[in-house]
Amino acid sequence: MCAGAAINARLRRVVFGAHDPKAGSCGSVVNLFELPYNHHPQLCGGVLEEECSSLLTDFFRRLRK
Repeated sequence: MCAGAAINARLRRVVFGAHDPKAGSCGSVVNLFELPYNHHPQLCGGVLEEECSSLLTDFFRRLRK
């Protein structure tokens, strides 16, 4: 859904921190931006990856409690 919004909004670049090894759609499991759409945003992943991954892990750990 987010990848579709990025394509439809014609974003030039998508920047994210942590890869999602289970369900990532922008370079982790699959890269939806490589499919034959009429627009292909530049993908920049892994920015501050350790910090972002830690924040996400802590957030979901607290959510499950």
